[in-house]
Amino acid sequence: MKKILIVVCALFSIVGVAQRGHKDSNRIGISGGLTQMNIFTNNFNITPQTGWTGGFHVRGNFYNDWQMSFGMFFTDSNFSVQTRKIVSIVETNYKLSAVQIYIMPGYVVSKNHLNIEFGPVLQINDKLVIDKEQENNILVDQPLLTAKDITDVSKINANIYAGVNFGVKNFRLRLGYQYGLNNFFNNLNNNDKVPSIGEKFKGNIGMASAHLTIYL
Repeated sequence: MKKILIVVCALFSIVGVAQRGHKDSNRIGISGGLTQMNIFTNNFNITPQTGWTGGFHVRGNFYNDWQMSFGMFFTDSNFSVQTRKIVSIVETNYKLSAVQIYIMPGYVVSKNHLNIEFGPVLQINDKLVIDKEQENNILVDQPLLTAKDITDVSKINANIYAGVNFGVKNFRLRLGYQYGLNNFFNNLNNNDKVPSIGEKFKGNIGMASAHLTIYL
């Protein structure tokens, strides 16, 4: 992941220098906001939880009423699953830390006020993280599994994004939704450390996000 981050940062630096003389049409934006992550699966009952996201992107004119943006965001997203600890049932929180890289075309509905955006997102993440005190909790929906059994998820995820970017020239609110195209739980199907439950693990990411963007 470090090599990817270095390459992306280098690209941002090159683009940023190239756009110093074109601030009227090409902008660098810094964003921060909230996420709500869900996993669409039949294996477990997932409860979406709130997380955060932040990063930066470059947006510029592409063709006629179309613009193109390239960005990188860091996210800590959360969801929970019901588990059993001794005799009580608790919500065990799973945190997913990830880097998201995207190339996003956008249609300009109103110059400096409203864009409609859509495009692919490459997500790179590590294992899910849970509280150590809850690692051995039994999953309510899968009594043969503990909470830590399902943390080794797919490290590379391909998502599709759609959303709107609206506001004024230097301040925009970005509202969007991502859907994961690949199987988020695929690693569990080939992991000898995961007890067999007699069914295939399958799930797709669903993530809503809201960013406040400041354009420099």
